[in-house]
Amino acid sequence: MIKIQQFTFNPFQENTYVLYDESKECVIIDPGCYEPHEQEELAQFIANKELNPVILALTHSHIDHVLGNHFICNRFKLKPQIHRLDLETLRNVKNYAHVYGFSGYQPSPEPEIFLKEENPFTFGNSTLEIRFVPGHAPGHIVFISHEDKFVINGDCIFYGSIGRTDLPGGDHQTLLSSIRNALFSLPDDYKVYTGHGIPTTIGFEKENNPFLQEELES
Repeated sequence: MIKIQQFTFNPFQENTYVLYDESKECVIIDPGCYEPHEQEELAQFIANKELNPVILALTHSHIDHVLGNHFICNRFKLKPQIHRLDLETLRNVKNYAHVYGFSGYQPSPEPEIFLKEENPFTFGNSTLEIRFVPGHAPGHIVFISHEDKFVINGDCIFYGSIGRTDLPGGDHQTLLSSIRNALFSLPDDYKVYTGHGIPTTIGFEKENNPFLQEELES
């Protein structure tokens, strides 16, 4: 069984996740830890639980989700694993970080492994399916545990909302179609862990998300 620890970091209130199982291996997803105390909070949790980080994975590469990449690489010797179509997004962060007040941003290491839909990844005794869900970012992916019935969804869906599509590489219709095909094909009881805010479920969003009602009816 996968256990999930959520942290909320940086001024964007971004949700960072640590997934681990009984093997003590863990995956760090979307590390938004920018301030030293945020980085220490994450590292201390891993140390206290005696976890062994084996993968650093990103749902996508917008600034709020990658602020801790450099720290994670230095501390745990892990380079980010992303979808290849998000590489340019990752590289561009250093060009605009100062605009958002992150003057101390240290550029992310380059990925050495690119994640693909057809290649689920494993850690410990657990497996996560990867699905490609573009629209918010060109290489946005999500991570699904069918055994434990949850999705680490990044910024595709939020509770009663969806990710913004006015950033470079975003497209509103692409996001709606991606959600319908990749996420709403999952069972209603799957829990959705979001990149910002509180979790939701597939079923709740099918029934209540105002941005998706018209898409579903069509």
